[in-house]
Amino acid sequence: MTKTNACRILDQHSIPYEIREYEVNDDELDAVTVAHKIGLPPEQVFKTLVLTGDTHKYFVAVIPGNAELELKRTARSTGNKSCAMLPMKELLPLTGYIRGGCSPIGMKKPFPTFLDETIELFDRISISPGKRGMQILLAPHDLQRVTGAHIVELCA
Repeated sequence: MTKTNACRILDQHSIPYEIREYEVNDDELDAVTVAHKIGLPPEQVFKTLVLTGDTHKYFVAVIPGNAELELKRTARSTGNKSCAMLPMKELLPLTGYIRGGCSPIGMKKPFPTFLDETIELFDRISISPGKRGMQILLAPHDLQRVTGAHIVELCA
């Protein structure tokens, strides 16, 4: 198993985590499918989305795998008047990550990060460590600490 940049950052901060690996299929990169592959409910597997806004040029939203981001609510909760998903072709150059392997930890540059409030319902959540075929389980407060994230309402 190869440690990702996100894993190394967690190690540097002495944050405990568990790695779960799964078989990758390019047609099944969605968080609900990943949740089933690693044996967790979809609401406990969080996906990382990168957006653009009028106040925050770029920002990160981390939401449950079975939820849809509500753009108006997200804009309001993040201090933007409006926001939109980052075009997929811009994801790798901006963050260093690809679709299905985007982590809120260890992007090329730090961006304002917002965690959906449902993250507080769990002792441990799962996120991508920046590589397809892997997930890391960690405590929500540790993710918040290492990313400097704010917990807000992002989903309907």
